[in-house]
Amino acid sequence: MQWLINAAEKAGWKTSNKPALAPQATSIQAWSAVAKAYNVSEAQLAEQVAKQYSTGVADLYRAEDRAVKLVPEKLARKFILLPLHETQNEIVVATADPGDYEAEQAVQFTSGRRVIMRVAPPSAIVDALNLKFTPERAMESLLQSVDTRIADQIEVLEADSPESVATEEAQATPVIRLTNMILHAAIAAGASDIHIEPGRQQGTVRFRVDGVLRQYMQLPLQALNRVVSRIKVIGKLDIADRLRPQDGRTRISVDGKAFDMRLSTVPTREAEKAVIRILNPDTSRTLDEIGLSQHELTRLKYLLGHREGIVVVTGPTGSGKTTTLYGGIRELAGREVNIMTVEDPVEYELAGVTQIQIDPKRDVTFASALRAILRQDPDVVFVGEIRDTETAHVALQAAMTGHLVLSTLHTNDAVGVIQRMVDLGLDRTSLAAALRGALGQRLIRRLCKVCREPQPAERDSETERLERAFGAKQVNRPVGCQQCGESGYRGRLPLTEVLVSSAEFQELVSRGGSHAELQRAAERGGMRTIRQVALEWLATGETSLQEIERVLGEGEAPTGTTGAADSKEPSRVLVIDDDPLMRELAVGALEQAGFTVESAVDGKAGLDILTRDNGFALVALDLNMPNMGGREVLKRLRASVATASIPVIILTGGDGESTEIELMESGADDYLAKPYDPARFLARVRAVLRRAAAT
Repeated sequence: MQWLINAAEKAGWKTSNKPALAPQATSIQAWSAVAKAYNVSEAQLAEQVAKQYSTGVADLYRAEDRAVKLVPEKLARKFILLPLHETQNEIVVATADPGDYEAEQAVQFTSGRRVIMRVAPPSAIVDALNLKFTPERAMESLLQSVDTRIADQIEVLEADSPESVATEEAQATPVIRLTNMILHAAIAAGASDIHIEPGRQQGTVRFRVDGVLRQYMQLPLQALNRVVSRIKVIGKLDIADRLRPQDGRTRISVDGKAFDMRLSTVPTREAEKAVIRILNPDTSRTLDEIGLSQHELTRLKYLLGHREGIVVVTGPTGSGKTTTLYGGIRELAGREVNIMTVEDPVEYELAGVTQIQIDPKRDVTFASALRAILRQDPDVVFVGEIRDTETAHVALQAAMTGHLVLSTLHTNDAVGVIQRMVDLGLDRTSLAAALRGALGQRLIRRLCKVCREPQPAERDSETERLERAFGAKQVNRPVGCQQCGESGYRGRLPLTEVLVSSAEFQELVSRGGSHAELQRAAERGGMRTIRQVALEWLATGETSLQEIERVLGEGEAPTGTTGAADSKEPSRVLVIDDDPLMRELAVGALEQAGFTVESAVDGKAGLDILTRDNGFALVALDLNMPNMGGREVLKRLRASVATASIPVIILTGGDGESTEIELMESGADDYLAKPYDPARFLARVRAVLRRAAAT
């Protein structure tokens, strides 16, 4: 390996202790010794070797499977080389010794192609070989720096036995330990979700902590695929089926404490993505423990004191709706009442409460279960979510026949419950009589108590901008420490507006008052808006303006600000798509971004909604649907004076450039091919709305 020392010295590197390499020293030992002696990294040494041999540095992440298959594993390990890519006449390989003629001849003979050398450190090549040929070795190396006792503290309480699984890879010890390590780390970090996401060459594991995704680790794609398979095993999913979305659940024990987990997998282009929802039993708390402001807590307890009627909690996915209602149920469970719930899924077990799990395969739906419950003499009924017209009608009937009904909806704010219930087919007069109140909710991160510090008197430009926009001063600011994962925040606070129905509000609902009129009536009845609650937390130093802006959006006047006669209503969007997955993705993304969203399952249903109500800011329209396709819906929208100006984004599986041109000429405002990610979809929506506002 004298040539390696010569390469280092030719680079002008100096050392006071030139390495003495034994003749039998391995390539890995030689590279390590030379790099250490000259105080450089092995990557720097590889660059110098490549320069000396007039070649390039290898990109080991770009190794193609077709090229790898041209060289036997035994030969690749013998000469420590990795095939990267190939053409009909050439093969490019990564090597630690570009002058090794014997290796070059062996590769040329086995592959039948001329060999082109690229340089990489031998230890890196060995790791890459392990990924390609024996991924378990790569996972072992990932686990070497981790306390193995951590992985052993995970126990699966509900899973198939290893013998029932078709593939043995998901049961390999390194796979189990790596999966356990990820689960343990997520629970220790207080994560609500784990995202295991494949990329082109490697995958990423991210945790959602306090509502924000944080990267935990990156994995070689082969290792990530095996972790996903292990997750499917413990969730009792079909490990052999990689082409369909699947859902499951399991229960694990960590340090003797049980956690329920909801599992979801979806196919991607070349792999599967898995998301795990962690249900921590400690998050089921009483109303006094969930952190509501005193004003809102008093009003909510007043609503729960009714013996009949309906109370709805609304907000986007992940806004704490179920936690709030569970707190209310625990409050009521101490009284002499019969409480029954219909949920999908049952997230937490509540003592003294009868809980029913939805199972559509057995015809146990929200509506059918709710009808059965009404024959069980309940006092309080909790419906996990009002999703369709049938459930809405049964819930209203229950509320008007002596039962207190609690449920959730997906709308932008508390007042938005009215229009959503009307859209589900409820009569305004009956709704006005039955609705006792509604809650609109978001969650905002709390400043870390360990590292937060007072806001300096001299504001930076960003803080000044936010203080002007929100009309409030920042008390404390985030810093970041080990306790909060360097985020500056730890834990979350509920931002809850509590609408209590009054005689004035009921009269407005009955006669079809606008959103702005209902908002002002609710505030006159004592409701504080989510924005006002957020600014109260700011004034106590519990959160920051940056966090308020992240959750609520730009610091503009909110809907229905007290005394504002020209309150601006949130943008309403109609999603028309027969694909339930894509429809749910679009609705969820829009609601998270603050839009008020309605949806339809086909073209005819969407056109019926638009005929009754043309006050939408935008329509997201699928192209190919039963009961009237997107082309016909677009044609009718543009032919009607009432709907001709509503912007339309066409969603399609991708029918080529000619289809896009045809649709744009027919009056579409934009065109988006499926599958699409939420960020891209929202960017298109905002761009179309900006163009519409400018015209």
